Order: sequence, then structure tokens, then C-alpha cells
Amino acid sequence: MSIKQKILFRLSAIYFVFGALVLWILFEVFSLKVFEASHWEEKAKTLESSSIVIEANRGNILDQNGRKISLSVPSYRIYMDLHAHGLTSELFTSKIDSLALSLSRFFGDKSASAYKRDLVEARRNGSRYYLVHPRKISYLELQKVKEFPIFRQGKNTGGFIPRQYDERRHPFGSLASRTIGKLYGEKNKGGMVGLERAYDNVLRGTNGLSTWKRIAGSWIPEEDIPPMDGKDIITTLDIGLQDVAEQSLREQLEMHDADHGVAILMEVETGAVKAMVNLYRSRPGIYIEDHFNYAIGEAVEPGSTFKLASMIAALEDGVVRLTDSVDTGNGAYAYYDRIMRDSHHGGFGKITVRESFEKSSNIGISRIIFENYRNNPQRFVDRLYAMGLNEPLGVEIKGEGSPVIKYPGDKSWSGVTLPWMSIGYEVKQTPLQTLAFYNAVANNGKLVRPKFVKAISQHGEVLREFDTEVLNPAICSVATLEKVQDLLEGVVERGTATNIRNETYKIAGKTGTAQLAKGASGYKGEGGVEYLASFVGYFPADRPMYSCIVAVNSPSNNVYYGNVVAGRVFREIADRVYALSYNKLEDNYYTKKVEEGVYPWSKGGTVQDLSVIFEEMRFPGINQELNTEWVSTRAKEHTVEWVPKNIPLSVVPLVKGMGAKDAVALLENRGLKVAISGYGKVVNQSIPDGHPVEGGETITIYLE
Repeated sequence: MSIKQKILFRLSAIYFVFGALVLWILFEVFSLKVFEASHWEEKAKTLESSSIVIEANRGNILDQNGRKISLSVPSYRIYMDLHAHGLTSELFTSKIDSLALSLSRFFGDKSASAYKRDLVEARRNGSRYYLVHPRKISYLELQKVKEFPIFRQGKNTGGFIPRQYDERRHPFGSLASRTIGKLYGEKNKGGMVGLERAYDNVLRGTNGLSTWKRIAGSWIPEEDIPPMDGKDIITTLDIGLQDVAEQSLREQLEMHDADHGVAILMEVETGAVKAMVNLYRSRPGIYIEDHFNYAIGEAVEPGSTFKLASMIAALEDGVVRLTDSVDTGNGAYAYYDRIMRDSHHGGFGKITVRESFEKSSNIGISRIIFENYRNNPQRFVDRLYAMGLNEPLGVEIKGEGSPVIKYPGDKSWSGVTLPWMSIGYEVKQTPLQTLAFYNAVANNGKLVRPKFVKAISQHGEVLREFDTEVLNPAICSVATLEKVQDLLEGVVERGTATNIRNETYKIAGKTGTAQLAKGASGYKGEGGVEYLASFVGYFPADRPMYSCIVAVNSPSNNVYYGNVVAGRVFREIADRVYALSYNKLEDNYYTKKVEEGVYPWSKGGTVQDLSVIFEEMRFPGINQELNTEWVSTRAKEHTVEWVPKNIPLSVVPLVKGMGAKDAVALLENRGLKVAISGYGKVVNQSIPDGHPVEGGETITIYLE
């Protein structure tokens, strides 16, 4: 090949290579413009700007008095941008020793030289988000750290980056912790259980957004969308009453080595839950609150507390009267192939319907229901359905257990279902559902939905208030209501709960002792029979303000009766609540009836004085032949009932609410000297009621 040909060949090759290169470049440009344009546009935005999410502060959960029972406490981790725009080599070199010494003294986990070595290495590696120390620090500690050398220059010059973490705290420890609830570990998921979950959308707020744009090598804020902090919820809980209920229940659980227990305190008229305790034995002698919400979620056979529903059904249908008699025999009665027994050894024999309820006779109540509904059990169950016992309450806290009321024709219905259902077996209720039913009896027949939140607020301003929701305006007639109210008082005065009776105020309620079913193994199982001991009722019985239920699961030490295990807790809670709320109870009593327009109404006093007043005013009162000088009054729907008030001569009587004349007479009859301060009715007395009388002692009564 000639030299000329060689030159032409080489030039052709060069032209070919350059031509191919040009074509490849043109193809890449076309591809960027057409196929990959959107991708690189987004990439360019990330290089030119950066968006930072500004997390909203979660709202607080408050008790009814405004005390914070769940709040977010900020903590911080310290990061450092070791290539911040203003962090020059001169600044870093001159101040690194001082910064390392400050960090060593503050955290105390390694030497200043070690801190310096780690920071220098991180800068050499180009770290833009270096974790200075893994420990979270408080806000007050943050104020100290931000004054350290280099850090005090801020983010752009000193590379100081504090990252905030919000931790949910309960200032009152475990009190109501299960009701309050908790959050998921991943913050964006929000509330896991309890009120934290039920009101997550209210509490969490809305995150903000901060947009930064890179101009001439610096990040400049361009646009801000401020976060909207979460709102606060004001609960119906009273942390003081919660403490009372938890302490009382814990003592009994420890004494009887029970598996778990529940105590709920509710305001009768509004359904506001003032306290809810769920204690579980995590290990011998140790009971914790944060395990499971048994009060709302555990539906079990309630046992004898269900007898109230059976009695209301029988009285409403007119199949019995309280004075009718029922033969309970020797304490054992056969229904087909099953034997029902009374707890009283030897049985009660022939007793009245009233006594069957007050003594909690299984045979008595079951015979009343079986003999009057055996040919039409649907009539009995329809009555239970009409009272709403088959429907959940629909409370805002998730996880409510479903009530079970069998219906004739169900696969599990048998010949013995009716009698066993009448005494609280083959049915299921949660403690809160049982309490709501008894609360309706105390609330003049009105069934209300229990509520846990009364308002939503923000920055101290109430944005929304929650009214009481009525589920059933009348679970039964007024006539039946008055009868069962009297029966519930009789349980405490003469029946199975006389151990919790007291002279200061009256309690109405019902004991329950139920064997716990264990699935396929029946009621015995491997560990023998286990019991549910309960007491549910309200107080003061003549002017109900609070209802309460106590349920203790699997008490041991051979003590499992409701009056002993649960009744004592109820009495202790009621005593302390009554003492704390006395003035409120009295004011509620003296104003409520007039406000509601229910007449007639009267304070208590002497039989002689009341007789004169009632005759003059032509009010329908029950003026019986009472062998007592003093009576208290109980407002009924169509009358005022007079109740004997036996005041022991050996103790100082309670005279709050009385006029001066009656109070002085009552106190002087016990040998006390009386000093009077003010005018009106007695609102306080210097010597508390129940105190032993000491002759000649002076007592001051204060009137307003």
C-alpha cells in the first residue's frame, strides 16, 4: 500500500470515529430531552432545593381538672455537619480541642482526645450528619451544649444540628395508663391503644414544611408551611379518684393473690367515667396497669349481678310481686339433667321474691323466670333486648367486648339455658356494660353511654364539648324502677352485702360470685374452679351521684365471694369518694330536684315538723307510723318517701344541710355545747360526724 493510501485510510478511520462519536452525543442529548427529562428535572430540584418536614407537637391529655396526664416531653440528639459552609479549617483547627474537652466533661464516657480523634476522622471522611453522642439530652441540657465551642456558631458556621424527639410521658405514673393508652414505636403510626388511639387525629396535629434553596453555595430558606400543633383533650377522669380506686383494688388483689381486677367509677347523670383501673398480676405480688383493658374488653359470664335484669323483666311483665313466695327447698333443684344449687348450706326454704333477690338465691330467681317463661322464653329474651343488654355501648376506646344474650332457636340454646341465663350464666357482659345497666337504674331508668372525654381544647380555649348521649331513655317503667331500687338497697341493708352497710350514707347494689368457664373443659379444668367476685351499685342510694363496679378475677386463698372480695373495695372507694365529694353531693341533692321540675321535694327533719309541712302544702308524702324522731327523705317520681334515720347517741351526728334549729336540738340532746357562726343552713361542723361524744364538749356549726 502506497503512502497516500495509508494516509487516506487513517483519515477515513478518524472521520468514522468522530462521526460515530457525534452520532452517540446527539443520541444521548435526544434521550435526555425526551426519555429522561423528568427524572433529571427532579434530580436538579434536589440539588437546588431541600424540603425539611417540621413535625407538629402532639396535644396533651388532661384530667377533668386540667392536670396533664399524658404529654410530650422533647429530648434531643446532637449531630454535626463537619463540612458546614462556614466551618473553615482555621475555625475547626483552633477550636476542636476546646469542643472535645467540653463534650468529654458533659457526657463523661470517653476522654477529650478520643472525642477529638473521632471528630477529625469524621471531617476527613466528609461526614455531613455525624452523631456526636447517642444519648438523648433534655431541653435544659441542650441549652448548655449549644454554648460549647464551635457549636455556639450555629448550624451554617458551626455545623451544630440538634434533632428533636418527642417522648410521651405520664406524670402520674401508671395511674389510668391503660385508659390513657400509648403510641406505636414508629411515630407516624400514632396512637396504639386507649385514648391515644381513639383521639389520634385530634392529638397528632399537621406537620409543616420548610423549603431551602441552594444559591451561591449557601442554603437559603425560600418557603415555610408552619406546623399545626395537635389539640388537647380534656378527659372525664379525675386523677385523684383514680388514685383512690387503684390503691383500694391493689390491696385486695394482693391480699387474695388474684389474677386481675377491675374498678370503674362513673358519674350517674352524665355517664362520665371518673376512674378506671385495670390491674394484672405480672408476677407474684406485683400488679401492673398497662396490660389489657379488662373493663372494656373482657366479656364473661357475670353471675348474680345479672339477676337485676331478670327481676326487672319479671316485674315489668307482671308475672310476680315482691311479696310472692318461692320455694327454694334445701338448696338444690333439678332442671332436667342439671342440678342448680344455692350457696347457702341447707337452702333458704320458702322465701319471698324480695328475699330471693336480697339473699341472691339462684334457685329462687331461676324458678321465677323458668316457671313464668318456659313456654315462651322469647318473651323473656325480648325484654332483655329491649333494655339494650345485647348491644355494645359503642364507647370511643377501641376493643369493646361483645355482649352475648342467647335467643331461642340458637344452636346453643337448650332446655337449661333459660334458668341458667336468669342467674347470669350462658350470657356475657363486660364490666363496663354491667355498670352502665346499673347506672341506668340509679339514673331514673335512663341508660347513657359512658364517656371518657368531655372537651377538646387548644391553648386553653375550649373548641368542642361532648354532651351526654342517651342510649335508652327508659329501660323500664317508673313503678318497676322504684321496686328494684328498693331491692338493691335491701341487698346492703338485709342481704348478701350487709358487711358494707354504714350509717353515714346508703349504698345500693348487688353482689356477684360466678364460676369462670374454661372452654371445652367446662368450669373446673386442670386448676380447679376459678371465680369472678364482683359488686356493682351506686351511692348515695337516696340521691345517686356515683355508680361503681369492682370485679376480681380468680381470687385464691379460698375466699371468692363478691361481698368479701369486691364489696370491700367498693365500700373503701365509696367512703373516700363520699368524703372527698361531700359538699358536691349535698349541693347536688338540694338543687337537682327543683331544677328538673320534679315535685315534691323536701329536706329531712323530725317526723312532727315534716307532717305539719306536708299537710299544709298538700304534698303526697309517706307518713307512716315511724318509731323514730328523725327521718331522711327520698324523692320518688310521684311522692317523697320518709326513711327512719337512726342516729346513735354515742357519736357526733352529721348535721350538714340542716337548719340551725334542728342541728342545735340534735347536738344538745347528746350533751354537746353548740356555737353558731353565720346564717342559713349548716355547711360545716368543727367536730366530724362519727366522733365519740364527750360530755360538755363545744362544737361550732357554720351556716351559709
